Amino acid sequence: MIEQLTFLLFALFTIGSSLGVVLVDDVWHSALFLGGALLSVAVHFLLLQAAFLAAVQVLVYVGGVLILIAFAVMLTRDPDGGVGA
Repeated sequence: MIEQLTFLLFALFTIGSSLGVVLVDDVWHSALFLGGALLSVAVHFLLLQAAFLAAVQVLVYVGGVLILIAFAVMLTRDPDGGVGA
């Protein structure tokens, strides 16, 4: 019973975070939603008793890809906040 409730909670969180990635206008907030979605997928792997895949999900995707996206967002932002010349 508790596994079904945990699955339902994280399934809703995954769907909400995935919708946030697509629907949010700010790139930084979209990257944060992506991190939440990727972490909740790791929880789904744990519920399936696939601990190795959950660890790979966290290390590779959250630890690597999301940090790369965060650096790209920080380095390509306009410091003045303007649109252009």
